Amino acid sequence: MASRTSRDVLLRGLWVLGQGIREQPGLFTLGVGGSVVFGLLTIASAYVVGAIVGDVVVPSIETGQIEDGLLAAGGAALLAVSVVKVVGIFGRRLGAGFMQYRLQASYRRRVTRRYLDLPMSWHQRHPTGTLLSNANSDVEATWFPVAPLPFAVGTVVMLFTAIAALFATDWVLAMVGLAVFPALFTLNVVYSRRMAPRQVRAQRLRAEVSGIAHESFDGALVVKTMGREAEETVRFADRAAELRDALISVGRLRGMFDPLLETLPSLGTLAVLMVGAVRLQQGAVSIADLVSVAFLFTVLAFPVRAIGWVLAELPRSVAGWDRLRHVLTATGEMPYGDTELPVTATSPADLVFDRVWFSYRPPAADTVGPATADPATAVSGPDPAADPTAVATATTVLPPVLRDVSFTVPAGRTVALVGPTGSGKSTIAALAARLVDPTGGRIAVDGVDVRELTAESLARTVALVAQVPFVFDDTVRANVNLDRTGLTDESAWSALRLAEADGFVAALDGGLDTMVGERGTTLSGGQRQRLTLARALAGRPRLLVLDDATSAVDPRVEAAILAALRAAEVATSILVVAYRRATIALADEVVYLDQGRVVDHGTHQQLLARCPGYADLVTAYEQAEAERERDRAGGPASGGPSLTAEVTA
Repeated sequence: MASRTSRDVLLRGLWVLGQGIREQPGLFTLGVGGSVVFGLLTIASAYVVGAIVGDVVVPSIETGQIEDGLLAAGGAALLAVSVVKVVGIFGRRLGAGFMQYRLQASYRRRVTRRYLDLPMSWHQRHPTGTLLSNANSDVEATWFPVAPLPFAVGTVVMLFTAIAALFATDWVLAMVGLAVFPALFTLNVVYSRRMAPRQVRAQRLRAEVSGIAHESFDGALVVKTMGREAEETVRFADRAAELRDALISVGRLRGMFDPLLETLPSLGTLAVLMVGAVRLQQGAVSIADLVSVAFLFTVLAFPVRAIGWVLAELPRSVAGWDRLRHVLTATGEMPYGDTELPVTATSPADLVFDRVWFSYRPPAADTVGPATADPATAVSGPDPAADPTAVATATTVLPPVLRDVSFTVPAGRTVALVGPTGSGKSTIAALAARLVDPTGGRIAVDGVDVRELTAESLARTVALVAQVPFVFDDTVRANVNLDRTGLTDESAWSALRLAEADGFVAALDGGLDTMVGERGTTLSGGQRQRLTLARALAGRPRLLVLDDATSAVDPRVEAAILAALRAAEVATSILVVAYRRATIALADEVVYLDQGRVVDHGTHQQLLARCPGYADLVTAYEQAEAERERDRAGGPASGGPSLTAEVTA
């Protein structure tokens, strides 16, 4: 079984290299051409040295005289061979280097494009650290054997030529070569088979270490505030120790085989000298022949290692390719339609949820093997609206998050989504912006199913501001405009004013040119939220979805933002996930959710009067807000400012 697995790794590794050759045939030809020239000139140099020793050095020693003409001819021959060898080395390295780096660049772009094509549901199931490893370490591992590949191919040509030259020189010495060369190849094959499982494990552990590191760094605030530094250090150290041990195992095996691979050519040289001495006494060969063959074995030692380098890296290449293929062949992309909403439309858009169901898939258990049939979309099969049990009985998804949800956001109106934690508010926000598609039912903007809209039309019409603001490590201007066509400094300031962010931006030393740091570390939580809101508003969306996007903003500022958004100059409809009573009261209609269902909808006052669950929830929110206000003021109930107040500030 182990032998079959190793053979499969060898064949699959050669297939991966073949894929690279098919994609970069010109550079491969250049590299192999240079390698063949180098190999043939290496053989030629052995016979040139032999001829110089036999025809120049030995006669000079015997006669005590040096013939200047022969000496000059020998030197010229060595110089010519060396110059052509240098040209071959240049061609080999140029072709191999360009081929390797072009393939790596190409596949990094392919992986990145695939990440952009795959929906959020796929990304939610795969750790970010693993995805970073796919785009970096796995791509590098896949095409690492390309660097020595042209050298190895040229070496094979050189070996066959060398064996033919040996037979032309003396068949007995050729038999010595036939014994050494297969031994070298066999040793390389054994080396590759032993190395395969070690390289695969090391590559997997690289991704796991990357994933743990990214998770710890990304959650630095939680780690520090919860005092989990020691535990995170231990968790990372344990996996890093596994990676260390795996790499030591790789190095130990390499340390065992490298001396053997170095020794065999030297033993071949020794055998040639011993057998050649006998053949020389018999008169079967000349001194020039013996020197040429011995020198040939000496110079062949290094090129033959190139074959071992390729074979040794094939297991790692296969492991990297499998991980890349998991991404490149992943299904579940969200195809867009070809319907365009009017580009010139300046009126607000309406949004309709019609009997929408949704279920998440569980996180991916294995990100190394082949892609599943559909790892991204929520569910395929019967429409749960027609058969509600279809979701509940599906074995590949979690229980439904949304159940038969229907509501409307009329054009130009503001609708607030209110509900307890886990009721599905953020899922509705993601569905409205089509970050995910519903399991069943229909979501329409201006009467058109969002799945029928083009990507450009959807992005131009709908903007989502998420709960957790993300700010790029760039200037304020770049964060607001995002290099979108037609957005100027004037539009950036206009969006900042609507988001009540123009004041603090104007107070910054550089204004729009101020660098805000990674994830906006130089800004407060409320400032980051207002900056991301301005980013969404800069595109003048006709439907704005706010997923609790002003939770870190002072209530008075939040009220000013919502009032500005409702002004006549802003042609947008608003769907806002809200919990503050003041925010909810500004909405034209409130949709109350509980356990993934629409329990009731109407105005704030209507729901307070007829929906006990809604009244209790809003009252609880209001009491919590009052507590926070007392904390900000340092009231007697709090004993000083709370952590919540500090974060909000």
